[in-house]
Amino acid sequence: MTEAGFDSPAAVQTGLRRFDYLADDRIAQVVFLADRLGKPILVEGPAGVGKTELAKALAAMAGRRLIRLQCYEGLDESKALYEWNYKKQLLRIQADTSTAWSELEEDIFSEEFLLPRPLLEAIRSAEPVVLLIDEVDRVEVETEALMLEVLSDFQVSIPELGTVVAATQPLVVLTSNNTRELSEALKRRCLFLHIEYPSVEREKEILMARVEGLSDQLADQIARLVRSVRNFQLRKPPSVSESIDWARTLLALGVDEVEPDTAQGTLHVLLKYQDDIDKVSRDLRSVPSDTVGT
Repeated sequence: MTEAGFDSPAAVQTGLRRFDYLADDRIAQVVFLADRLGKPILVEGPAGVGKTELAKALAAMAGRRLIRLQCYEGLDESKALYEWNYKKQLLRIQADTSTAWSELEEDIFSEEFLLPRPLLEAIRSAEPVVLLIDEVDRVEVETEALMLEVLSDFQVSIPELGTVVAATQPLVVLTSNNTRELSEALKRRCLFLHIEYPSVEREKEILMARVEGLSDQLADQIARLVRSVRNFQLRKPPSVSESIDWARTLLALGVDEVEPDTAQGTLHVLLKYQDDIDKVSRDLRSVPSDTVGT
């Protein structure tokens, strides 16, 4: 990486690998282009495939602070952009009764009383940051619209203070589990990246990178079994993070080969709904024989 940004998609791929994030060619290219074009990245895909981890790895690789806005239903401007310190304003008003209201109003709506939230904090940062807007599909369309000025112009308009323009441009990553359709206006401002569950080979590589002491054979077995489990009609297929947890669980139990009984006894680590556990446990012996030790 140079002062101007990432040297190439290959450099992105190599840099992320140093922080145990195994990016494929497509992920590396989108990150490279986002940096060069100065555009946010909108990352969609199932829960647990590494969308949030991509932002964390990018921050670590670039040596930038990560600022995270966790989205949720009911998130509003005061929690996403900024709000005023009303208690402090009230104390100032009560303490200074002799000043004309016009002067007092100008005073209490100054920087001293401003409480920046993640979006404004990222814009005002003197050092470049990575801004993670996590699970943006959870907010209402109205709140989504508040983000457009930040995403397109990297600025925030505050009626009482004017427009705050970014001192340094953040690298912005938005994640979505695709629980609702995002607006065209938001999508238009971003480079789109879809991350799906990894192939068996890539998941094995991820397991080997993230789970210390895991053998090649056990990693391969886990990756193949997890892929087979995802083919069931489940309420929540196992994520990559749950695959990693399962591998660590098996190692902690001293398992070096996944037998059917061992798999059934530890499915609660891999799956999060009892009906999913029952379904997989009931059908486990139908999983191809090369995925489970015999």
